[in-house]
Amino acid sequence: MSVICNLNPIRVGLVTDEPIRLEGLVSIFDQPAREGHAQLIPVIGTMEELLNGSNLGYLVIDLNSSSNGLKTLEAIRRVRPGIRQIVIGPMGNEKLIQDSIIAGARAYLDLTSGPEMVRKAIEEVATGSIWAPRRVLSKLIDRLLATPDSSLAEANPHLTDRERQVLDLILMARSTREIAQQLGIEERTVKAHVARLMRKTGAENRIELSMRALNLSLPPRTGNVG
Repeated sequence: MSVICNLNPIRVGLVTDEPIRLEGLVSIFDQPAREGHAQLIPVIGTMEELLNGSNLGYLVIDLNSSSNGLKTLEAIRRVRPGIRQIVIGPMGNEKLIQDSIIAGARAYLDLTSGPEMVRKAIEEVATGSIWAPRRVLSKLIDRLLATPDSSLAEANPHLTDRERQVLDLILMARSTREIAQQLGIEERTVKAHVARLMRKTGAENRIELSMRALNLSLPPRTGNVG
């Protein structure tokens, strides 16, 4: 089971233009915190009020009711790059999912997602991961690699053998749980390795970590991992 070590309440801002959608989003947080996870607390206000909240680290953005769409995500990232955005948008639009992540989203959910799914997405984002269909993330990496970024061409960081094993599995789009099972270690240990990998490469999430690994000439190794 995924565990968030910091059990301080997580304040989550809610952004939507429609009162009825706002009411539905607030209801997601009615459930008590699951064992081993932080309590999620909804925060309601105007966009300006939410962005000025110094202790607000997460925003749930309803793209279905937003007239500005991706521009909203980009604006939030510019003003408050530290805020992690969870997007709720139309289902089945893979390009929109990719564009949302590029614009700053850490998770993408569609309207069929229930309260438990939204809760799990926020908890996963809190660990530094991206929540989106694996096939879409794979296509996004391919798309980004088609436009090389010279700023990523830095000296290769020194990685331990275990960090290389974890990185190899991240490049194969494995989840934290799958990496832990394959390497025979605990999920919190995987998260610690991922955090170190991000620090060493300057990445902010797994997508960027994958990008930097590939640009730093650290492709997956062949053979068994473990």
